[in-house]
Amino acid sequence: MVREYVDHTGAVAVYAEDDEGRVLVIQQYRHPVQLRDWELPAGLLDHEGEDHLTAAKRELAEEADVEADEWQHLVRYNTSSGGSTEFIEVFRASGVRPAESAFEREAEEADIVIRWVPRAEIVAGILEGRLHNSALIVATLAVEAADRR
Repeated sequence: MVREYVDHTGAVAVYAEDDEGRVLVIQQYRHPVQLRDWELPAGLLDHEGEDHLTAAKRELAEEADVEADEWQHLVRYNTSSGGSTEFIEVFRASGVRPAESAFEREAEEADIVIRWVPRAEIVAGILEGRLHNSALIVATLAVEAADRR
């Protein structure tokens, strides 16, 4: 039997919350699904030797011009075990503040929209089928579960 799958470098995502309990989400166009999807700041492990936490901090700064004081591992999951080796490591960040300098975005990231949204609105969007990004869904529901423990 021959199987085709994507051999993936791995990725990180950041579930960042401010002091008011709002979650940082971004919106950008995603060609494979042909829509502007709401998602968490995230990205590939594309720098040689970069660890997951360093990559998460880099992605948060690059995509949202935000830094955080506190970081904790939230969840790690495989995006599509039948079609990809990709695992996403999701971190929960708090103590957020604007980065010292804005990142100069280009290409697909040039028109990123950044919003701070109450977690309850994100949960409602997930359950109503309006939000589709897997990292956003998994992270939000993981935070809901963790906070109830």
